[in-house]
Amino acid sequence: MSQPYAITPDDVVRAAHTIRGHVLRTPLVPAPRLSELTGARVLVKHENMQATGAFKERGAVNRLSALNPSERRRGVVAMSAGNHAQAVAYHARRLGIPATIVMPATTPLVKVENTRAHGATVVLEGETLVESAACVDRLVEARGFVLVHPYDDPLVMAGQGTIALEMLEDAPDLDGLVVPIGGGGLMSGIAMAASLRPRVALYGVEAALYPSFLNAIDGQDRPIGGPTLAEGIAVKTVGRLTLPIIRDLVREIVLVDEPQIERAVHDYATLQRSLAEGAGAAGLAALLARPDLFAGRTIGLVLCGGNIDARLLASVMVRELEREDRIISFRMTASDRPGVLGRVAGRLGELGANILEVSHGRLHLDVPAKSVSIDVTIETRGPGHTAEILDTLSREGLEPRRIGPHGNGAAAG
Repeated sequence: MSQPYAITPDDVVRAAHTIRGHVLRTPLVPAPRLSELTGARVLVKHENMQATGAFKERGAVNRLSALNPSERRRGVVAMSAGNHAQAVAYHARRLGIPATIVMPATTPLVKVENTRAHGATVVLEGETLVESAACVDRLVEARGFVLVHPYDDPLVMAGQGTIALEMLEDAPDLDGLVVPIGGGGLMSGIAMAASLRPRVALYGVEAALYPSFLNAIDGQDRPIGGPTLAEGIAVKTVGRLTLPIIRDLVREIVLVDEPQIERAVHDYATLQRSLAEGAGAAGLAALLARPDLFAGRTIGLVLCGGNIDARLLASVMVRELEREDRIISFRMTASDRPGVLGRVAGRLGELGANILEVSHGRLHLDVPAKSVSIDVTIETRGPGHTAEILDTLSREGLEPRRIGPHGNGAAAG
């Protein structure tokens, strides 16, 4: 590595000594069911087990530990709407350092309150992180705060890289590491640490809606922006210090779309029994998106964060059941006679369906005046069972028509 970078492997080794005892040395766990799913031998680094639920604590501790007495008294400031905010707030309080966190005014209340609960002063400023950054600059100038940048800081980058040191120590036979990329602090630190083992291939993962690093590296102009489940890596601007490392040391960057991210969150929960936020699941999403890159190899995934809202997780789980045809919705038309709804419900029970929701109405214009429409959502054992139920209802004259993600009123039988 003749080109000078912001950090060296020695910086990562020093960071490992600095953070020892301050953060959890998370386990690297074999994942046999994820291995069966992807065709690779998968091991998962569970950074979702950190005190604040994400890897960000490593870089935060390394940066805070480097402050001199004067800087500690003045305090630190950070800009974040998520895991970095909580990591800085949590460890600043532990180390007796005043912390101010600037968050966009649109930040969900639960994240604001979680950050305040760690003892930080929260300033809500701007509609986006870019506008929040301007507020940070003013605070640094006016109050003398020390900025703890979420990714473009050598000490932060080195702290995040300690993840790779632990993974390679625990599993020396790893063929590759798959790492989510937002601003690049995690990937650049891991890449620098892994450069000590040149045979280990490095793969980055970006949300398809935010291909910032891929654009910067290959010179293309893919659109950037939009709502993503992986908001932790939804970054429009690449790091100035992180880009050269990622450009030179990462073999390939994989883009993952929203259904792949949702499936990865679901698979972590059901197959690995672990909570993963969208960004935390991006590595697994890459294995689902590009099995050709990883099949037959020993791959380390960084489950970098598990801070997912419970309602969002529930929605993801149900959506995946719908994709698998284990939850379906359909509409039937029947004569408007007393007891018809009970008979339909009874028939579905006989067929082994679990009714989740049912409603009926008489005002649909595509239903005869003397008929009633019945909308039903059921849970089944899988696609074969679903097809059997719909076929039976069709033969019995109820004419079920799929509605929802897999149908738009088309006949289901």
